[in-house]
Order: sequence, then C-alpha cells, then structure tokens
Amino acid sequence: MEITIVNQSGEKNWTRYRHDFEAVAERTQRLLSVDPKACLSVIFVDAQQIHGINREYRNIDRPTDVISFALQDEKEDYEVAEEEQQLGDIFISVEAVRAQAKEYGHSIRREVCFLFTHGLLHLLGYDHMEEEEETVMFALQDEILDALVKK
Repeated sequence: MEITIVNQSGEKNWTRYRHDFEAVAERTQRLLSVDPKACLSVIFVDAQQIHGINREYRNIDRPTDVISFALQDEKEDYEVAEEEQQLGDIFISVEAVRAQAKEYGHSIRREVCFLFTHGLLHLLGYDHMEEEEETVMFALQDEILDALVKK
C-alpha cells in the first residue's frame, strides 16, 4: 500500500512515523484482504486547520483528532480493479496526538499510530456510529495495532 505523507502542521518530524504507518497498512492488508495497489494520503495539520475542516465538511464547530475522507463510500466499491486504488485522505491533528497521548498515558508513537489505524479503517468503510459497528471497528483497531506498537 502506498502512503503519501504531507506535513502542513508547521512542525518537523511527523514523517518519521512512515515505517509505522507502512507496518499498520501491511497488517491491515493481510487481515482485511485489501488490494496491495491501494494508496492513501496522511496529512498532518494543526488544531486550527482540523477545526476548519471539521466545521466545513462535518458541520461540527470544534477541533477533532482525526478526519478521514474516503473516495469510496461502500465496502463493495473497494473491489474495483484499477492500476492504483485511491482510498482517500487521513487528516491528523498534531496537537491532539500530544494531548491524547498524555491523557491516555501512552507514547506519542502509539497515539499517532492509533489515529492512523482509526482513519485507515474509516477509509475502508468501517464506522462506529452504531454500537455493533463500533464493536467491530474497535476490535479491528486493537488487533491491528496491539501487535505492532506497545500501549
């Protein structure tokens, strides 16, 4: 899976998690049979940027930690054979990464990988709006992440 990382946060070093993102993507590919030609973008932003995105696209007037924009809406859409299958974009707030790592008592690495995994599952059509969906999605997050990054 090809991952493009864009750092719009104004802070250095966020691209250092590329190897971790690739490991998460590879494990996700194996577990969920994702096309290896799939590709996505991860964009690191600050709190103000993600607030604006959240307000504009979700009508929620506050910052958030991660927002995913899938290019396909239904899981069935992922079976379309293309040379390169664009999954979409994951926006991650760098301030949220730091704050939530501190709040949950784990490393920044764990938090940024958690948010990437969460965003990736959204790109693949998973959601957590209903209790049953949440159970499935959160179990997958744990299965993917726990083997790769210590809590």
